[in-house]
Amino acid sequence: MTGRPEDSVIDIYQRHGAAWAKLRGDRLAEGGWLDRFCELLPATASVLDIGCGSGLPIARELVRRGFDVTGVDGASTMLALFRRNLPGTPAHLADMRELALGRRFDGLLAWDSFFHLSPADQRAMFRRFQAHAAAGAALMFTSGPAEGSAIGELAGDRLYHGSLGSDDYRALLDASGFEGVDHIVEDPTCGYRTIWLARQRR
Repeated sequence: MTGRPEDSVIDIYQRHGAAWAKLRGDRLAEGGWLDRFCELLPATASVLDIGCGSGLPIARELVRRGFDVTGVDGASTMLALFRRNLPGTPAHLADMRELALGRRFDGLLAWDSFFHLSPADQRAMFRRFQAHAAAGAALMFTSGPAEGSAIGELAGDRLYHGSLGSDDYRALLDASGFEGVDHIVEDPTCGYRTIWLARQRR
């Protein structure tokens, strides 16, 4: 570990996955945004949940709606919870920064996960989003409200969050073939998350 807070994120979730899952709970506060994401998907669409965590509540809800979900997480502790909660749903141990599944999906979700990357790693992720997006694929992710970094806390450990500015995200989406569908900064109906919803151009 180099000492940079952004380099310790996976290790923190590896050690405190159960604590995170208890804090997160299974209440679907994101329901309205998940509805909008799903409206962009064909029936029985394939969805890649990047930073899937325990699978609750989002992946479970996507499975309930009939979508073909694949989870990805960098912490084996989180994947063990995911597999316990969603037996039979495929899940891969992978750092999202090195994501290379060799297939494309109808939907890409990086909810409360993408914002743990450094600004440079966030920029590079858009090539990986593009490489895993089918024509017309929906992409939804959460970011910070403005350019900068913030340190949160999980089970007593300092947890890094980073963000680019809105103009940077718009430019990166456009350069990666995505067009914006909606963007809200600190949505009060969704825990004051800053949310991006986009769609791959056909």
